[in-house]
Amino acid sequence: MLLTLLALAAAVAAQDTARTILRAATLLDGRGGVQHNVDILVVGNRIARITARGPVPAGVRVVDLGDRTVLPGFIDAHTHPVWYFNRQNRLHTANDGDTPAQSILAATANAYATLLAGFTTIQSVGSRSDADLRDWIATQGLPGPRILTSLDPLTDRTLSADSLRALVRQRKAQGADLIKLFASASIREGGQQSMSDSQLVAVCGEAQALGLRTVVHAHSAAAVRGATLAGCTQVEHGIFVTQDVLSLMAQRGTYFDPQCALVFRNYLDNRTRYQGIGNYTDSGFAVMERVLPLAAADIRMALATSGLKVLYGTDAVAGAHGHNAEDLICRVERAGEAPMHAIVAATSLNAEALGLSDRIGAIAAGLEADIIAVDGDPLHDITALRRVSFVMKGGRVVRNDGIMR
Repeated sequence: MLLTLLALAAAVAAQDTARTILRAATLLDGRGGVQHNVDILVVGNRIARITARGPVPAGVRVVDLGDRTVLPGFIDAHTHPVWYFNRQNRLHTANDGDTPAQSILAATANAYATLLAGFTTIQSVGSRSDADLRDWIATQGLPGPRILTSLDPLTDRTLSADSLRALVRQRKAQGADLIKLFASASIREGGQQSMSDSQLVAVCGEAQALGLRTVVHAHSAAAVRGATLAGCTQVEHGIFVTQDVLSLMAQRGTYFDPQCALVFRNYLDNRTRYQGIGNYTDSGFAVMERVLPLAAADIRMALATSGLKVLYGTDAVAGAHGHNAEDLICRVERAGEAPMHAIVAATSLNAEALGLSDRIGAIAAGLEADIIAVDGDPLHDITALRRVSFVMKGGRVVRNDGIMR
């Protein structure tokens, strides 16, 4: 596995993409725009210009994408790439006997599967081992999505405000790109608020002072309200959120990142691999079955809330990596979201939320060349997003009809 991945990394690093034209029949730019019959000129790792299809300058390589639909690389605002199933086909835990090398190989395979699915950037929230995966992808050519990580999340509800502020500073010093904290218990434990409002103020205030974003796990309406009033950047899940709290989030500019189905379906479909580990109990699975119908209804309510910025994050865990587009399909088919709106959420809006809109999230001159293509037209058939057949990340082609170049 290691030799194969290193060979793939070498192939990616060696390819000559100094000047490449991607020829697109249909282009969705990630900001709501559609263009037809265009040439995208990529110079180095950036998009130089987009023009009507025309003569090809000498020395420029052409990649004709035929009748495929071309989009920006997708962004998943909530993933867990280091979660995997171990050699016993069970969720990996710290004491199951797997070595650190085996764990990082599994995480690398997850990252590669995610990249091939068209997700060129992910936000992992989080694990200390994310840092090595992030850095090797960024500096050593390991094939995988660009990673932002919170490192270990803040979960201890017994700590004082000063102790929590110190942990925020520690994460910053350790190289975290953002801070992840738990404002509520797991959905399998009822999802009630676990950190006090004053603790939330301490964490999110300290992070803001240090220039770090905060991503908050919160299920209950009280926990979401507390995170919003504390000035936290982004709230995850919100399965029990209410309309008044959604309106408050819109007023305060808080990003909302609900999940539609993938994480719940993945747990239920892989029940035997999780059962008996931590809070993956019979009662916990019963809760997930019960709340699954609420998820799409929550998203429908959020989308109808004027001014609320609804992000795209899947909470992909072991078993879900590489299936990250499933929640886009769910949001369109079950929550009634317009396909273009869902695509914008997973591209330019996510880039804005992650503080990366000057680099990624759209197909536009000056941005990094994160570009994918799918077979079919997702504006008319959202399931086309399952059929990714071309991936370019940072100007380097990593997939074209399943062939590495």
